[in-house]
Amino acid sequence: MQLEYLKNCPVCDKTSFSNYLNVEDYTVSHKEFTIQQCNSCNFLLTNPRPTEDEIGTYYQSADYISHHDEAKDMMSKIYISVRDYTINQKVKLINEFSSKKGSLLDIGCGTGNFIQAVQKDGWQITGTEPDYGARTVASTRVGDSIYEGIIAPQLTEKSFDVITLWHVLEHIHQLNENVTWIKDHLKEDGKIVIAVPNPQSHDAVKYGRFWAAYDVPRHLYHFTKATMKTLLDKHDLAITQILPMWFDSFYVSMLSSKYQAKKMGLLASFNTGLISNLKGRSGENEKINTSSLIYIIKKK
Repeated sequence: MQLEYLKNCPVCDKTSFSNYLNVEDYTVSHKEFTIQQCNSCNFLLTNPRPTEDEIGTYYQSADYISHHDEAKDMMSKIYISVRDYTINQKVKLINEFSSKKGSLLDIGCGTGNFIQAVQKDGWQITGTEPDYGARTVASTRVGDSIYEGIIAPQLTEKSFDVITLWHVLEHIHQLNENVTWIKDHLKEDGKIVIAVPNPQSHDAVKYGRFWAAYDVPRHLYHFTKATMKTLLDKHDLAITQILPMWFDSFYVSMLSSKYQAKKMGLLASFNTGLISNLKGRSGENEKINTSSLIYIIKKK
């Protein structure tokens, strides 16, 4: 498997890195990958990493459940049950900051559960999904509005009121090119919603190299609040609000405990998730610090 090494930081373009953490790919290959930290802006990235042409191999697993709808085991049953609840919360969130039900693009829509719910709520939806199987399921759910990627010619002239990336930005090889495209296709008063794991959360610190949300090598980047702001500033985008994703701390803690102890400690992982949420519950943007964070973003 060919790996590529990034010589320049995607956020600040500097060239000096330090090794931050070695993490195993617990889902597919069980190989170890290195997370490095930029010595200038502190951005965390998986480096070296599989090339864009070869990364698909690391998604070929029944355990990668965001691309599947089958509830085959306890973890997938928990994931799907929570997903159905959080989808309704996501739709509610979109409606809270939108004055009208206009056009929405969901990048990395998976099997289409979220955009189906948004469509039923009255939005005009478009989705992208690189995984063929997931894209086929999504297309069946919502129609023919699902494309392989944002470079689809059908999207060239389109602009959107809302663009969402639910746990997607950390997977994208061409980071700056994608953020530029997103800004260029966002209406002037539109909003971007980005949800990513938070490596500064209590559960991330506790589990360390066993923290499931590092998810190497599929997660190419590991955003803190500071480095997310630096990236968005670079593209003349501004964070208007940071919100918690309460359920992620429990799910991630359950997986992390399984990776660490070779078995799932339900009570201990529930307690870790609860503490993580309690420690990260402050209502101020600067202090929200849960396992995953939602960033609401606008043009400057």
